[in-house]
Amino acid sequence: MLIGVPREIKTQEFRVGLVPGSVRELVHHGQSVLVEAGAGLGTGFGDEAYAGAGAAIAGDAAEVFTRADMIVKVKEPQAEEIRLLRSGQILFTYLHLAADKRLTEALLRSGATCIAYETVTDARGGLPLLAPMSEVAGRMSVQVAAHNLEKEQGGAGILLGGVPGIKAAKVVILGGGVAGTNAARVAMGFEASVTVIDKALSRLYELDLQFGSQLQTLFSTVDTIEREVVAADAVIGAVLVAGAAAPKLVSRGMVKRMRPGSVIVDISIDQGGCFETSHATTHDRPTYIEEGVIHLLRHQHARGSGADLDLRAEQRDAAVHFGDRGNGLARSAEQRSALAKRAKHICGLGHSSCRRA
Repeated sequence: MLIGVPREIKTQEFRVGLVPGSVRELVHHGQSVLVEAGAGLGTGFGDEAYAGAGAAIAGDAAEVFTRADMIVKVKEPQAEEIRLLRSGQILFTYLHLAADKRLTEALLRSGATCIAYETVTDARGGLPLLAPMSEVAGRMSVQVAAHNLEKEQGGAGILLGGVPGIKAAKVVILGGGVAGTNAARVAMGFEASVTVIDKALSRLYELDLQFGSQLQTLFSTVDTIEREVVAADAVIGAVLVAGAAAPKLVSRGMVKRMRPGSVIVDISIDQGGCFETSHATTHDRPTYIEEGVIHLLRHQHARGSGADLDLRAEQRDAAVHFGDRGNGLARSAEQRSALAKRAKHICGLGHSSCRRA
C-alpha cells in the first residue's frame, strides 16, 4: 500500500499526519510512504527527516492524492482536497461529520472510504485516537478560560484561585469524560472551586474516588445545569455522544443570566457544541461575545471531548463508511474489521496530533 501524507492547509493548522518515526515503522512493515514537501515543517520535521525514515517526497498535494492508496491527515479535507479524492481511495483523518452535512455529502460524492479517527474504537469500546486530543483540549480549556477572564481580555477580572480574603472562581464542567476530567484537574490546580456535572453515576463515583472533597460532582438534570451554569464564572462544555451531534445542554436563556464577563469554553464545538449560543469560529478569531458572555470554541485538535453522556453501545460499535452509493452507513464490527485490515499499520503509530502535550 502507498500511504500519502499531504501538508495541512487549514488556517493555523501546523500538525502533520505522520511523524518520521511513524513513517519508519510503516516502511519497516513493508508499506510505502509519500510525503508532500514541507508537510512536517510546522511540527519541526524537515523533508530530510522523512526521506531518512524511508519516505518519498512529493512536489505537491496533487501528486500525493493521485498516487496514494490511503491519505493520512490531521484535519478534515478542505474543498480543494476533496476534489482530489477518488473512488476506492482511503481517507484517514479527524472528520467530526455530525455537525457538517455539507462535508458529509461531499465525501459521499467522492466515493472514497473515509475513516474518522474519532470513531475508531478499541476492544473495550474506548476511543484511543480521540482520547489524547481530549486530554489536550481539556487542559487547555481552563488555561484559555483563565486568560479570557482577565479584564484586559474583556472578562470580569477574576483570578481563578482567588487570593486570601477573596473567594475562588467557580468553574463548572459539563461532562466527566477524558476532556472534562483533564479540565477539572487543571482547574483544581489553579485552586478554583470546581464542579463536574455528568449523567453517569458510575463516572461521578470514579471522579469522587480520584479527587475526593476537592471536586464537587453533580448528577445531570436540567435544574442542576441551570443552577450551576448561571452561578459560574467559567463553564467548560466537554460533552460527547460518539458519532452524533452534541446535545444542547445550555440554553440562551441560561447564558443570558450569567454574570457579564464570564467565560464559556465549548470543547464540543466540533460536534456542533453543547451551548445554544455556540457557533463555529476560526483560529484567527477564536472568541466572540453573546449575551455579555465571552465564548471561546476550543476545537479538539484539540474534539476531543470525552464525556460519557448518553454514549450508547451501538454508537461505540459503529464506524462510518462512505463508499456506498448515496449513503453513509454504520458498519458492523465485522465489516469495520475488514476495512481496518487495510489500515492496520496506521492506527496508533504516532500521528503527531496524538502525542501528549
